[in-house]
Amino acid sequence: MYRSLRVCINDDVSSSNTVHECGLPVTSLLILLFVSSTYPVLQRRQMESHTVDDEQSKEGITQQPPGNRKYRNGRFKEELSRHRMAAFGRLKQCLPTGSTICSLHTSSRVTAKQHYKMLVLGGGTGGITMSARMKRLMGAENVAVVEPSEVHYYQPIWTLVGAGAKNLAPSGRPTANIMPSGVKWVKSKVQEINPDSNTVRTEDGSEITYEYLIVALGLQLHFEKIKGLPEGFEHPNIGSNYSVETVEKTWKALQNFKGGNAVFTYPNTLIKCGGAPQKIMYLTDAFLRKTGKRANANIIYYTSLPVIFAVKKYADSLWEIVKQRDIQVNLRHHLIEVQADKQEAVFQNLDNPEETKTIEYGMLHVTPPMGPNMVIKGGPLADEVGWLDLDKDTLQHKSFPNVFGIGDCTNLPTAKTGAAVAAQSAVLHRTISKVLKKEKPDMKYDGYTSCPFVTSYNTVMLAEYDYDLQPVETFPINQAKERRLMYYMKADVMPHLYWHGLLRGLWGGPGPARKLLHLGMK
Repeated sequence: MYRSLRVCINDDVSSSNTVHECGLPVTSLLILLFVSSTYPVLQRRQMESHTVDDEQSKEGITQQPPGNRKYRNGRFKEELSRHRMAAFGRLKQCLPTGSTICSLHTSSRVTAKQHYKMLVLGGGTGGITMSARMKRLMGAENVAVVEPSEVHYYQPIWTLVGAGAKNLAPSGRPTANIMPSGVKWVKSKVQEINPDSNTVRTEDGSEITYEYLIVALGLQLHFEKIKGLPEGFEHPNIGSNYSVETVEKTWKALQNFKGGNAVFTYPNTLIKCGGAPQKIMYLTDAFLRKTGKRANANIIYYTSLPVIFAVKKYADSLWEIVKQRDIQVNLRHHLIEVQADKQEAVFQNLDNPEETKTIEYGMLHVTPPMGPNMVIKGGPLADEVGWLDLDKDTLQHKSFPNVFGIGDCTNLPTAKTGAAVAAQSAVLHRTISKVLKKEKPDMKYDGYTSCPFVTSYNTVMLAEYDYDLQPVETFPINQAKERRLMYYMKADVMPHLYWHGLLRGLWGGPGPARKLLHLGMK
């Protein structure tokens, strides 16, 4: 990262940047300040976490055997391959994949009724983050996480994997290696939640009772709601960056593209990472220009939305980008069928549902329809649509005060992103600490979320905004511009912050850095 900072003298691709005597542009200095202002906080919290571990070790709390980590690391590549093959088998059977997340630390199958002060459902970004925070708050022996998967993935990097800029393997790690030590791992799927009796039933029929519950089950992908999928992925020239089973197919389709229509879709449902369908489109444009194929390509974007992006400041910039790069945008259309053997895609006009359009493609990137986790949907914790029904300020359930939620499974009216989870984790930690003291929660989540629009292999436009769709920018510069340094932050800084900050419960979003960089002003 620092080598990149040294060589990048002009990071604003649209205008020159003021260069200081040290040779760094303004944006470089701001990112250095952002990292340096964050690092002492992470370091201090990490030291506190180690202190808790040492104290718990003295008290006899179960720790991971020293040889276990080495053993798991040695088997990881084999495990990753096995996991992907098994997952693709499930995909072919049209089973929803849900959040691609993990297994947990002190693992065991549940064979009898168990009780925990804090039970966390889901081992994804939100689940692992909150289990780390709850460990510090109430002790590891009081926390358990229910999660069946063996591997945890850093999904935001899949945009770059699908474009050949990153490899898939480093995006996944054995979850046992990243879970807080001593936290109980219940290696099973959640089958039923009964908040009236404070009980969770797992797939193997076991029951777990709790005093407090955090629901972090993510959402579910529904490729099967598009006729011709998921079996269509067995054909060439079609991929999706939203699944571990299909992300590398995107890169193969891009490499094999000879000409014609390169088509990108956005479904008629809520999705996670709403900018991802466009990111791979811009990267495709850059790749085709680099390889001399752009003149023979029509890049076409079909979105169900009436706008290219919900926040006007960033939407205006995106319209300029698609105009400059000769990208065709079709609003209010969504994919209803893929005829992979003919390389044809069928779209429905949402403003005139009787009207459909069939288009041939040389490459197709599919963003699948998504929906609530089926364990939540239809149950007592769900709203009328099926999402976890939370107070949008405190993240506490509206009907069951000992139930809380975080991440993609919730009905919070903001974009479903990892950045949102980071900000939510800090608020939820505060809410739960107040509830434990029988006090009223006093910290409110403002809906902060972020979307780093990757617009080429070395530029990003960093969108940050709140519930009201108003920009909430961390850096005191115009973030609606494409910048090279923002790309390096996306590709190189954020993965480290994810693995070593967020998942350890040490990073609660850029709020403190934003306040510092803006000199205390909003």
